[in-house]
Amino acid sequence: MSISLIAFTGFAIASTFTPGPNNIMLAAAAASYGVRKVIPMLLGIQLGFGSLLLAVGFGLAVPLMRYPVLQEALRWVGILWLVYLAFKIATGPVVAPEQGTAKPALGLWSAAAIQVLNPKAWLMCVAVATSWISADQPAPPQVLATTAIMLAVGLPASSLWVGIGAGAARLLDRPSRLRLFNVGMAILLVASVLPLAFA
Repeated sequence: MSISLIAFTGFAIASTFTPGPNNIMLAAAAASYGVRKVIPMLLGIQLGFGSLLLAVGFGLAVPLMRYPVLQEALRWVGILWLVYLAFKIATGPVVAPEQGTAKPALGLWSAAAIQVLNPKAWLMCVAVATSWISADQPAPPQVLATTAIMLAVGLPASSLWVGIGAGAARLLDRPSRLRLFNVGMAILLVASVLPLAFA
Protein backbone atom coordinates (compact mmCIF):
# COMPACT_ATOMS: atom_id res chain seq x y z
CA MET A 1 0.00 0.00 0.00
CA SER A 2 1.39 3.36 -0.99
CA ILE A 3 0.02 5.52 1.81
CA SER A 4 2.25 6.55 4.67
CA LEU A 5 0.70 4.96 7.73
CA ILE A 6 2.28 7.52 10.05
CA ALA A 7 1.03 10.47 8.00
CA PHE A 8 -2.43 8.98 7.62
CA THR A 9 -2.65 8.20 11.33
CA GLY A 10 -1.79 11.85 11.99
CA PHE A 11 -4.63 12.89 9.68
CA ALA A 12 -6.97 10.47 11.46
CA ILE A 13 -6.03 11.87 14.88
CA ALA A 14 -6.43 15.48 13.76
CA SER A 15 -9.79 14.86 12.12
CA THR A 16 -11.38 12.69 14.82
CA PHE A 17 -10.23 14.30 18.07
CA THR A 18 -11.18 17.86 17.07
CA PRO A 19 -14.67 19.26 17.78
CA GLY A 20 -17.19 18.26 15.18
CA PRO A 21 -20.87 17.35 15.05
CA ASN A 22 -20.40 13.78 16.31
CA ASN A 23 -18.09 14.69 19.20
CA ILE A 24 -20.20 17.63 20.31
CA MET A 25 -23.41 15.57 20.26
CA LEU A 26 -21.69 12.81 22.27
CA ALA A 27 -20.44 15.24 24.91
CA ALA A 28 -23.86 16.85 25.27
CA ALA A 29 -25.62 13.47 25.44
CA ALA A 30 -23.16 12.13 28.04
CA ALA A 31 -23.67 15.22 30.20
CA SER A 32 -27.44 14.87 30.02
CA TYR A 33 -27.93 11.09 30.08
CA GLY A 34 -24.73 9.52 31.44
CA VAL A 35 -22.08 7.35 29.81
CA ARG A 36 -23.98 4.05 29.82
CA LYS A 37 -26.95 5.42 27.88
CA VAL A 38 -24.67 7.04 25.28
CA ILE A 39 -22.74 3.86 24.36
CA PRO A 40 -25.22 2.82 21.63
CA MET A 41 -24.94 6.31 20.11
CA LEU A 42 -21.13 6.11 20.26
CA LEU A 43 -21.08 2.71 18.54
CA GLY A 44 -23.66 3.85 15.99
CA ILE A 45 -21.49 6.80 15.00
CA GLN A 46 -18.53 4.49 14.44
CA LEU A 47 -20.64 2.02 12.47
CA GLY A 48 -22.18 4.72 10.31
CA PHE A 49 -18.94 6.56 9.65
CA GLY A 50 -17.08 3.33 8.84
CA SER A 51 -19.84 2.30 6.42
CA LEU A 52 -19.83 5.72 4.77
CA LEU A 53 -16.04 5.62 4.42
CA LEU A 54 -16.22 2.18 2.80
CA ALA A 55 -18.98 3.32 0.43
CA VAL A 56 -17.09 6.46 -0.60
CA GLY A 57 -13.81 4.57 -0.91
CA PHE A 58 -15.38 1.97 -3.16
CA GLY A 59 -16.80 4.53 -5.56
CA LEU A 60 -19.62 6.59 -4.09
CA ALA A 61 -17.45 9.70 -4.35
CA VAL A 62 -17.55 9.47 -8.16
CA PRO A 63 -21.23 10.44 -8.66
CA LEU A 64 -20.86 13.17 -6.05
CA MET A 65 -17.95 14.65 -7.98
CA ARG A 66 -19.80 14.23 -11.28
CA TYR A 67 -23.04 15.87 -10.10
CA PRO A 68 -22.24 18.97 -8.02
CA VAL A 69 -25.95 19.69 -7.51
CA LEU A 70 -26.27 16.38 -5.64
CA GLN A 71 -23.28 17.24 -3.48
CA GLU A 72 -24.72 20.72 -2.78
CA ALA A 73 -28.16 19.34 -1.87
CA LEU A 74 -26.64 16.76 0.47
CA ARG A 75 -24.50 19.45 2.11
CA TRP A 76 -27.50 21.70 2.83
CA VAL A 77 -29.71 18.88 4.08
CA GLY A 78 -26.88 17.88 6.41
CA ILE A 79 -26.36 21.44 7.66
CA LEU A 80 -30.08 21.93 8.33
CA TRP A 81 -30.33 18.57 10.11
CA LEU A 82 -27.38 19.43 12.37
CA VAL A 83 -28.90 22.82 13.18
CA TYR A 84 -32.10 20.98 14.13
CA LEU A 85 -30.08 18.63 16.36
CA ALA A 86 -28.42 21.67 17.96
CA PHE A 87 -31.90 22.99 18.77
CA LYS A 88 -32.83 19.63 20.32
CA ILE A 89 -29.65 19.66 22.42
CA ALA A 90 -30.32 23.21 23.63
CA THR A 91 -33.93 22.50 24.55
CA GLY A 92 -33.53 18.88 25.74
CA PRO A 93 -34.13 17.58 29.26
CA VAL A 94 -32.10 19.07 32.08
CA VAL A 95 -32.50 16.23 34.57
CA ALA A 96 -29.27 14.88 36.06
CA PRO A 97 -28.26 11.55 34.45
CA GLU A 98 -28.79 9.56 37.65
CA GLN A 99 -32.30 11.00 38.06
CA GLY A 100 -33.64 10.56 34.55
CA THR A 101 -34.89 7.50 32.72
CA ALA A 102 -34.85 9.07 29.26
CA LYS A 103 -32.39 8.01 26.60
CA PRO A 104 -30.57 10.16 24.02
CA ALA A 105 -32.50 10.92 20.85
CA LEU A 106 -29.89 9.06 18.82
CA GLY A 107 -29.53 5.33 19.47
CA LEU A 108 -27.33 2.85 17.60
CA TRP A 109 -29.14 2.82 14.25
CA SER A 110 -30.18 6.47 14.17
CA ALA A 111 -26.62 7.57 15.05
CA ALA A 112 -25.32 5.33 12.25
CA ALA A 113 -27.87 6.67 9.76
CA ILE A 114 -27.22 10.31 10.66
CA GLN A 115 -23.71 10.02 9.24
CA VAL A 116 -25.23 10.27 5.77
CA LEU A 117 -26.35 13.79 6.71
CA ASN A 118 -23.13 14.79 8.50
CA PRO A 119 -21.22 17.22 6.24
CA LYS A 120 -17.97 16.81 8.18
CA ALA A 121 -18.20 13.01 7.80
CA TRP A 122 -18.62 13.41 4.03
CA LEU A 123 -15.70 15.82 3.81
CA MET A 124 -13.48 13.44 5.77
CA CYS A 125 -14.51 10.46 3.63
CA VAL A 126 -13.97 12.31 0.35
CA ALA A 127 -10.61 13.59 1.63
CA VAL A 128 -9.55 10.01 2.44
CA ALA A 129 -10.74 8.70 -0.94
CA THR A 130 -9.10 11.46 -2.98
CA SER A 131 -5.92 12.10 -1.00
CA TRP A 132 -4.98 8.78 0.58
CA ILE A 133 -6.15 6.15 -1.92
CA SER A 134 -3.65 5.76 -4.74
CA ALA A 135 -4.90 4.96 -8.24
CA ASP A 136 -1.64 3.06 -8.85
CA GLN A 137 -2.47 0.41 -6.25
CA PRO A 138 -5.47 -1.92 -5.85
CA ALA A 139 -8.24 0.02 -4.10
CA PRO A 140 -9.74 -2.64 -1.76
CA PRO A 141 -6.69 -3.08 0.52
CA GLN A 142 -6.23 0.70 0.74
CA VAL A 143 -9.91 1.36 1.49
CA LEU A 144 -9.99 -1.35 4.15
CA ALA A 145 -6.73 -0.14 5.73
CA THR A 146 -7.77 3.52 5.86
CA THR A 147 -11.17 2.59 7.26
CA ALA A 148 -9.59 0.39 9.93
CA ILE A 149 -7.22 3.20 10.96
CA MET A 150 -9.99 5.80 11.06
CA LEU A 151 -12.12 3.54 13.27
CA ALA A 152 -9.19 2.55 15.49
CA VAL A 153 -8.50 6.24 16.12
CA GLY A 154 -12.14 7.38 16.02
CA LEU A 155 -13.41 5.13 18.79
CA PRO A 156 -11.02 6.48 21.46
CA ALA A 157 -11.53 10.02 20.14
CA SER A 158 -15.30 9.78 20.49
CA SER A 159 -14.90 8.06 23.87
CA LEU A 160 -12.81 11.00 25.05
CA TRP A 161 -15.66 13.37 24.17
CA VAL A 162 -18.11 11.14 26.03
CA GLY A 163 -15.74 11.39 29.00
CA ILE A 164 -15.64 15.18 28.67
CA GLY A 165 -19.43 15.31 28.76
CA ALA A 166 -19.63 12.91 31.69
CA GLY A 167 -16.95 14.87 33.56
CA ALA A 168 -18.79 18.11 32.91
CA ALA A 169 -21.96 16.53 34.31
CA ARG A 170 -20.32 16.32 37.73
CA LEU A 171 -20.09 20.11 37.73
CA LEU A 172 -23.60 20.50 36.37
CA ASP A 173 -25.41 19.61 39.56
CA ARG A 174 -28.21 22.12 38.97
CA PRO A 175 -30.65 22.19 36.05
CA SER A 176 -29.64 25.76 35.20
CA ARG A 177 -25.99 24.73 34.81
CA LEU A 178 -26.87 21.71 32.68
CA ARG A 179 -29.09 23.91 30.50
CA LEU A 180 -26.21 26.36 30.06
CA PHE A 181 -23.88 23.50 29.11
CA ASN A 182 -26.38 22.14 26.59
CA VAL A 183 -26.88 25.57 25.05
CA GLY A 184 -23.09 25.97 24.83
CA MET A 185 -22.80 22.57 23.10
CA ALA A 186 -25.59 23.53 20.70
CA ILE A 187 -23.82 26.78 19.81
CA LEU A 188 -20.57 24.86 19.29
CA LEU A 189 -22.39 22.39 17.04
CA VAL A 190 -23.82 25.19 14.89
CA ALA A 191 -20.39 26.86 14.81
CA SER A 192 -18.81 23.61 13.61
CA VAL A 193 -21.09 23.51 10.54
CA LEU A 194 -21.12 27.24 9.71
CA PRO A 195 -17.90 27.04 7.67
CA LEU A 196 -19.60 24.38 5.54
CA ALA A 197 -22.51 26.72 4.88
CA PHE A 198 -20.20 29.33 3.38
CA ALA A 199 -17.83 26.96 1.59
